[in-house]
Amino acid sequence: MFSLNKHSITPFTTSIGRVSRLVRDFVAPTPGISSIAAANPSKSFGGHWQPFTDHRKANVDPKVFARANGMYYYTEDNHELLDGTSGLWCVNAGHNQPKIVDAVRKQVGELDYASSFNTSHRKPTEFAHRLCELLPGRNFKEVFFANCGSTAVDTALKIALQYHRSLGQPQRTMLIGRDRAYHGVGFGGISVGGMTPIRKMFSGQLLPRVDHIPHTHSLPHMAFSKGLPEWGAHLADDLERLCTLHDPSNIAAVIIEPVSGSTGVLPPPVGYLSKIRDICSKHGILLIFDEVITGFGRVGDAFATNKFDVTPDMITCAKGLTNATVPAGAVLCQSHLFDTIHRGSHVDDEIAIELYHGYTYSGHPLAMAAGLATLDVYKEQRLFERSNELSPYFEEAIHSIKGLPNVIDIRNCGTMGAIELSQVPGAPLKRNMDIFDRCWKKGVLIRASGSLAFSPPLIMEKKDIDRIFNVVGEAIIESSKTI
Repeated sequence: MFSLNKHSITPFTTSIGRVSRLVRDFVAPTPGISSIAAANPSKSFGGHWQPFTDHRKANVDPKVFARANGMYYYTEDNHELLDGTSGLWCVNAGHNQPKIVDAVRKQVGELDYASSFNTSHRKPTEFAHRLCELLPGRNFKEVFFANCGSTAVDTALKIALQYHRSLGQPQRTMLIGRDRAYHGVGFGGISVGGMTPIRKMFSGQLLPRVDHIPHTHSLPHMAFSKGLPEWGAHLADDLERLCTLHDPSNIAAVIIEPVSGSTGVLPPPVGYLSKIRDICSKHGILLIFDEVITGFGRVGDAFATNKFDVTPDMITCAKGLTNATVPAGAVLCQSHLFDTIHRGSHVDDEIAIELYHGYTYSGHPLAMAAGLATLDVYKEQRLFERSNELSPYFEEAIHSIKGLPNVIDIRNCGTMGAIELSQVPGAPLKRNMDIFDRCWKKGVLIRASGSLAFSPPLIMEKKDIDRIFNVVGEAIIESSKTI
C-alpha cells in the first residue's frame, strides 16, 4: 500500500491519514513527456498502424517490449516493468506459463489448422465442456468460438436475433446497451456500446434499432466506494422505461458488462444486476453478460455470473480465455438457445445451415490447446481462489491513494480497480498520460485512459500490490507539481 520514503519503497499497512507527510517527504519530480528528447528513429513504430494510439507520442517515445516472464515485461534495453494490467486485462495467469507454452508448441506440430465449417477436431468440444463446468447449475451447454472479444459480442447479438426468429418472433430486433459501455470494435459492439469518442467516429453506419440505459456511476453518490456501491440499484428501472417506449415484444436482447472495465472500472450497485435479470425474464428478453474482462478470476470467481449469482442467457468472453497466448473469444450459451435455433432450422429433412455465422479461426487448434492448458493452470495454481483471497488487500492498497492531489474517485471489484483524477481543462488525457509515463520510468506498467486502471496477473503477491500503488502514489504527487 502507498508509502513514500526518500530512500526506498516499502509496504505500508496503517491508515490513510498521512497525505500531508507524503507531500512533505516528496522527492524531486521526474521529467514529463514534454522534456523527453526524440528517440532514435530506428526504435520508432513507423509502418505499424497501432490501435487506439497517438502516433506522435509513440514515435517520439517508443515503448518496445522484448520479452515477458511471470509478473514482468522487459524492454529492448532491458528495462524491467512490473505488469500492473495483465497486458491488456488478459494475461491473468502471468506471462510465459510453461504449461501453456508447451501445449501450443505441441499442438502446432500435430495439427496447425482445421476448419470448423462442417468439420472440426476434438479440442473445441473438450474446451467447451470444461468452460461450461465453470458455471455449475446454470444450464450453460453450448459454446461458439470466435476470434476475440469483439467477434464474441457480434456473435452473441446474431444468436439473439436468430433465436427470436426461430421462436416465430422476427420483430424482436431491438438491442439495448448502456452508456459508457465497451463491447469491442465491431459495428455491432460499437452500436450497443456507449463510448462517445468511438461512436462519434463511426456514427453514420451504426446499427439502427439500438437504445441505451444509463450507466451506474455517480460521483456525488458513490465516490470512493469500496467494492459494490450501495446506491444505484434503481437505475435498472430505466430498462422498464425503454420496454414501454419500444414495446418489449420488439426487444431481442440487453447486453451488459457486469463490471464495466474499459470505461474505468464501474462495479454494479448492490442488487442492480438482479433487477436487470428480472426485467428481462419478465418480458422474454435475452440477457447477455460481456465478461471479456471479468471472466477467468478477475472478480474472485471464474465468472462474475457466479460471483454476483445472476445468470444471463449468454456470456461473451476472451482475454483470459487463453491467457492471451493465442487470440480467441467465445460465447457460452444456455441450452435453450441452441435447441431453439436447431429446431427452427430443421422443419423438414432437407440439409440446413443452422447459424449463418462463423469465422475462419473458430475453434483454432492452437487457441484450443492454449485454452485447455490455461484452465489447467488456473486450477492447479488456484488462481481464482487466489484472486478472491487477495481482493481485500488489493482494495485497501488502491484506496490508500485517496487524498493525494487531483484524485476524485477510486473504484474496485475483486482484483481490478481504477483511480480517477480531475481532468486538465482542454486536455482530458494529459494528466493520466503523464502519470503513465512516470510509472513506466519507475518500472511499473499501468493503464491510462479516462482513468488509471489496474488488473495485475493473478499470480501477484502482496509485495507486487504494494509496489504498484507506491509507485502510482509517487507519480501522482510528482505529476501534480508540473500539471
